Amino acid sequence: MRDRPAAPSRPASGRRTSFTVDVVVFSPRAQVLGVLCEAGPSRRDRRVLPFGVPRPSESLERCARRLVRDLTGEEPAWVEQVGAFADGKRHVSDAELSIGFVAVMPSRPDGDGTRGEWAAPNDLAGLSPRQRSIADAALTALRTRMDHAPIAFRLLPPQFTLTELQQTYELLLGKRLHKASFRRALQAAFLVQPTDEWRSEGRGRPAQFFEFSPRKRRSGRRGVRFDLMG
Repeated sequence: MRDRPAAPSRPASGRRTSFTVDVVVFSPRAQVLGVLCEAGPSRRDRRVLPFGVPRPSESLERCARRLVRDLTGEEPAWVEQVGAFADGKRHVSDAELSIGFVAVMPSRPDGDGTRGEWAAPNDLAGLSPRQRSIADAALTALRTRMDHAPIAFRLLPPQFTLTELQQTYELLLGKRLHKASFRRALQAAFLVQPTDEWRSEGRGRPAQFFEFSPRKRRSGRRGVRFDLMG
């Protein structure tokens, strides 16, 4: 899951900063959920998450999006703030405070020009203690918010099969889902609608394509209920 390394996104001045914006970028990489890292400045900090400081008049979220854009060449498909981290744990920049963000990117082929490396969430050795806490919190936030935000759909093309959608959910959640239970929960959520397009899959029954089309409900929007997928 490695691409070419690059220098970390430090503040341009190189001086100690009072706070940083840190982004945990998740993306499907060869059937594994990858976390984007950069080469660190020392043996103690072999890896760093993308981080930096906002430019004048730049909001925290715009800063986070810019950090992702600078490394991948594309806008992230979804970004959300995770929280503020001032827990006394060391940051690679020695900043006293870090604002953590979580972002997702669609799968792209290796050698796509992304700077850095993609590491598995359970293989983040080399991060500073605070960045490791941010990465853990980002993964928890990602999985918690999937029930309310269309995160999985942001990683798929406009038309997809239900099998592809389930595989994306499984990748993000880190667990297998029962096929029939998943489809019942998806139907109850009113999030997708079938198209007139089908794809032949060998000797088996052709797979129908669907598209993301959430329906408004009187009770308000609701995502896929994972607690109903036992």
